[in-house]
Amino acid sequence: MQPTVYLFLAIFSVVAAAMLDPGTEPAPASPPNVVFILSDDHRYDFMGFTGKVPGLETPHMDRMARGGIHVKNAFVGTALCSPSRASILTGQYSHVHEVVDNDAPAREDLIYFPQYLQEAGYETAFMGKWHMGHHNADARPGFDRWISFEGQGVYYNPTLNVDGEEVSYRDSAYVTDVLTDYAVDFIRRERSDEKPFFLYLSHKAVHAEFQPAQRHAGEYRDVDIQYPPTMYPPDVDPTDYRTVTAPRPTLREKRRALEVGYRYDLVPNWVKAQRNSWHGVDYMYNGDMDFNTFYRNYLETLLGIDESIGTVLRTLEETGQLENTIVIYMGDNGFSFGEHGLIDKRQAYEESMRVPLLVYAPAMLDARGMEEIATNADIGPTILDMAGLATPEQMNGRSFLPLLRGETVADWRKNFFYEYYWERPFPQTPTVHAIRSDSFKFIRTQGIWDINEFYDLVNDPHEARNLIEDPNHQAKIAEMNRALFEWLEETQGLKIPLKPTLGVRGGQDWKYGHTY
Repeated sequence: MQPTVYLFLAIFSVVAAAMLDPGTEPAPASPPNVVFILSDDHRYDFMGFTGKVPGLETPHMDRMARGGIHVKNAFVGTALCSPSRASILTGQYSHVHEVVDNDAPAREDLIYFPQYLQEAGYETAFMGKWHMGHHNADARPGFDRWISFEGQGVYYNPTLNVDGEEVSYRDSAYVTDVLTDYAVDFIRRERSDEKPFFLYLSHKAVHAEFQPAQRHAGEYRDVDIQYPPTMYPPDVDPTDYRTVTAPRPTLREKRRALEVGYRYDLVPNWVKAQRNSWHGVDYMYNGDMDFNTFYRNYLETLLGIDESIGTVLRTLEETGQLENTIVIYMGDNGFSFGEHGLIDKRQAYEESMRVPLLVYAPAMLDARGMEEIATNADIGPTILDMAGLATPEQMNGRSFLPLLRGETVADWRKNFFYEYYWERPFPQTPTVHAIRSDSFKFIRTQGIWDINEFYDLVNDPHEARNLIEDPNHQAKIAEMNRALFEWLEETQGLKIPLKPTLGVRGGQDWKYGHTY
């Protein structure tokens, strides 16, 4: 049923009620249920409907995009698990909430947006990966129902904290399926019609190292992998190329690099050096995993997430709750598969900082593609807005619900700001700040002697040609640099939050004996 029909019926019922009993005011419409599904390391373009990966099938994500709203320009302020998840829950930038890496503890004064939903009468539930401050599975504020696991968790046979009780699974129980079953039970439970619910389903998948469900293992063993044009230098000699984990480049890869005009001479040295490290294609994970297997395992692991989405949607339909429920799907950060010779995230390149974001509520929101920039800090304000609640003052994000409704918001952001802070356990990536508009991106690093980056995203979507030295762009570079520091100053971000590294990760991490 279309929203206009609902509007007509709503108006008709109000008028009819007033005619029957002029002294009786109609009851206000109940606020919608909200289901927020979060995956890990899912890059923005690895969904069937985008056509990026030939043969990849994600029918339930496709359904959400086709019948809902595909937010095409969704980004995270920091492409790393804990900082991104903290921004989702607090509505704040990383330098504000200070969960700047995967070890930094969450401050006791942080307020998570589900706490406001609780106060407004919502029944709330958290299920899955928390991974934000403190390495334990203890319940956090804002949730009536709590199901989680410690730290990164495991794919098979997980041990969960289920409302304070430790529950261990065996018999090859797959964590994506286990969490989905809990979500189904929560949706199906009987509750008062006056009490809406909020479900935060937070998956471990598709975090490395990827392990698909047994039913999906080998499904993409024969997929033709399309290596990105910046995976290898354009002047590479395949016969003299040293690699342990990546396939040797062919003439096809060389040709693609030349076609996009890959300027390897203007690639920062830290990016070149990282090729031979834990997060580089030539020696990934200390040589323990080959690139092609890694790539195919990712696709197969992603299938479990898509099935989980389908199960949630089907359960909402079967229980008659879909018409009053808004379902949101998002990734906590992206993931590189060979772009610039890298894997993993952390960097400010598109495949790292950009994420999938789908909003499905066919009874309330018309299907469309949304072009405006949305960020993970906007999720909290948007869900609160859906519940009829105002954005709290401490939140940096902003509700994009008006944009989902198709309204024009004249003062919506034109730029998006990015930050990543150097981590002692993973020293390959420096502190990075960036600013991205719909046309350009400026990236600057902190604390290293290296070149910065500037890209024309319209004419160079692969970020293959660093224009930082181009005289025609110096005015734009200076303008974006000023805007970046103005943002940092306005949001108290000029001091880099330094947090204790609680875990000690020793051993050789680089191929040629570099240790730390």
